[in-house]
Amino acid sequence: MNRASLDKRPDEVATMFDDVAPKYDVVNDVLSMGQTRRWRKIVVEAMDVKSGQRVLDLAAGTGTSSEPYADAGIDVIACDFSLGMLKVGKRRRPDIDFIAGDATRLPFADNTFDASTISFGLRNVNETKKALAEMLRVTKPGGKLVIAEFSQPVVPLWRTMYTEYLMRALPAIAVKVSSNPDAYVYLAESIRAWPDQDHLAAWLQEAGWDSVTYRNLSGGIVAVHRAVKPGPEVGPAAGAAALAAHTGPVAKLRRNTRPGR
Repeated sequence: MNRASLDKRPDEVATMFDDVAPKYDVVNDVLSMGQTRRWRKIVVEAMDVKSGQRVLDLAAGTGTSSEPYADAGIDVIACDFSLGMLKVGKRRRPDIDFIAGDATRLPFADNTFDASTISFGLRNVNETKKALAEMLRVTKPGGKLVIAEFSQPVVPLWRTMYTEYLMRALPAIAVKVSSNPDAYVYLAESIRAWPDQDHLAAWLQEAGWDSVTYRNLSGGIVAVHRAVKPGPEVGPAAGAAALAAHTGPVAKLRRNTRPGR
């Protein structure tokens, strides 16, 4: 299930994000109890990019997820479909390139980026599989993809408690701290409707990504998926060997061995 099941058109979702843009990052910190910063740090470590490389940060919003790359001297493009988000981001960080774009029709040439990433935005793309294929297209052969997205807690009791928080506590908190509480009701519903870790891993494989792995964070509330674009630089065997040799957080990622569903 994806956003289409929630009966909102892409332009309606874009308007919703425009409305919440000014306080979006602050509200996220409150609702996640500060965990978003830890999750984003793990994504940056998993990307493992260096100065001189070029990164696509898709669904970048106000650019919070793009800042670590820019601060490290990496050429990062912050791309989002919400003009309101981009405007807020550009005011904060005029040194970062903010570009409006649709994840299913990216405004970039083939093989442009050394690595691509999307954090907490994939479930808000109407045609998820098309977005995965588009990210594959614009990433160089051998390049990496890292996705952070809300997922399914792996312990049943924790899953039940988390679902109760999403549908009861989260909207109530949003009423107090957000200018558009209804947007957070929608976001809570989109999280609950999003498929589990293995489903997303299967979609990545179907889109053509190789060496697909994932790591659960906070008991599965969030999952970080990592994949490699096949090519002469990194094939299936080389990608697996590089992953096994990695000493950072990516080494803890689980390899997906379950068939697509």
